[in-house]
Amino acid sequence: MSLSLNLDQLPEQQPVAHADLQLPAEVILIRDGQQVSAWLNICPHQGRPLNYAPNKFLQTPEGYLMCAAHGATFDMKTGECVNGPCRGASLRAVPAKVGPQGQIELTAPDPL
Repeated sequence: MSLSLNLDQLPEQQPVAHADLQLPAEVILIRDGQQVSAWLNICPHQGRPLNYAPNKFLQTPEGYLMCAAHGATFDMKTGECVNGPCRGASLRAVPAKVGPQGQIELTAPDPL
């Protein structure tokens, strides 16, 4: 599924939430140069969204993504929880690639 977003619309290293009706939750998109990572916006600790307001995410000074509910921190490249109540768990990846015109294409994640 192609999104209505192109890579050049995403800020560098800043999480952006995007809703897609074909997925069970919003998707967190993170741009790193010409690559994009995508994760379901569901903290593995208690199943809550990571953001504290629409499209507003916390980040640590080290550049980790932080869950606003309980402070778990996640590596934005791997989705792994590196500190907090779900340490060792990971955000659920959404396969993403950038198409030839810069369009972001997502594939539904595998079922649990």
